[in-house]
Amino acid sequence: MDIVHVPVLLAEVLDRLIPPRPDGLMVDATLGEGGHAEAFLSRYPELRYLGVDADEVIQAKARKRLAPYGDRIRFARMYFDEFFGEFRKEVEEGRQERPGIVLFDLGVSMFHFRESGRGFSLQGDEPLDMRLDSTTGRTASDLVNGLDRTELERIFRDFGEEPFSGRIARVIVEERGGHPFSTSSRLAQTISRAVPGKFRHGRIHPATRCFQALRIAVNDELGRAERALRDAAESLEVGGLLGVISFHSLEDRIVKNLFRSLARTPDPEASESDAALKGAPGAPIPKTRGPLLEILTRKPIAPGPEETAANPASRSAKLRIARRADPERPAPDKYRGRREEEQSS
Repeated sequence: MDIVHVPVLLAEVLDRLIPPRPDGLMVDATLGEGGHAEAFLSRYPELRYLGVDADEVIQAKARKRLAPYGDRIRFARMYFDEFFGEFRKEVEEGRQERPGIVLFDLGVSMFHFRESGRGFSLQGDEPLDMRLDSTTGRTASDLVNGLDRTELERIFRDFGEEPFSGRIARVIVEERGGHPFSTSSRLAQTISRAVPGKFRHGRIHPATRCFQALRIAVNDELGRAERALRDAAESLEVGGLLGVISFHSLEDRIVKNLFRSLARTPDPEASESDAALKGAPGAPIPKTRGPLLEILTRKPIAPGPEETAANPASRSAKLRIARRADPERPAPDKYRGRREEEQSS
């Protein structure tokens, strides 16, 4: 039997994401090889599961692994932002039930680094692709060979937080003329030569941040995460849980800021609020909608020392969890008393 990957923070996810109803629905936005799915389906024998993944190759591995659970699990092959865009509409139209749990594991599966052959890894000599869905979109080779120096520098700086982004972009543009980049090994070697000598032999390979940046750009990882998380939160049943595992600061910042935004009480519509505050005749007192989420992890949950020792790649993982609040429950309104006095006078 093939060795299957164990996802990071598995114990913490299982301990904290407890289904509100034992026979409810859980949506796994990043099914991967099915590690989380197998654990949840095994622990909760009535739970129903919907696994989403854009990569048909890795989803085939998950289907094989999860076959014993029969019709308790369904599969969707698409990017998670596209999935939740449609799923939210179906929920709001009453054509789909609301899930009790939604889980995102935003890290790229080890399958992609070790087995996919698409240039995710710095090791080996693979085609410079990096697409999670290899049937659509631009490849990493397209970006490296087609973007101008300024745009390459921006990608390396913004998505990889690479301190030598300008130098690296310049060298790539110089070396691709007449000989386009097509393999991961040549790109990694070029980036290594571009950085100052004293930074070529550190703890991580000097091309690591640039490879991360290209992967993020190719798959629009940050944009997809922000769009999907908002729609997923809107889709949850009241009391449902949203768990998100991120692996670098750019992802975690998006999760943290979105949770904070959805945990704040939205303002009433400006026109209605202004009219009421001014005491316009007959103006209704606006009803303030409550916050959508309640944050359950004020600080992210990190792996313990045993897990990081066994799997060094888990060191940067962070788990944040929020619970769906009842948005129809009126939130405290500091202006309500004043408005009522003005309208009654």
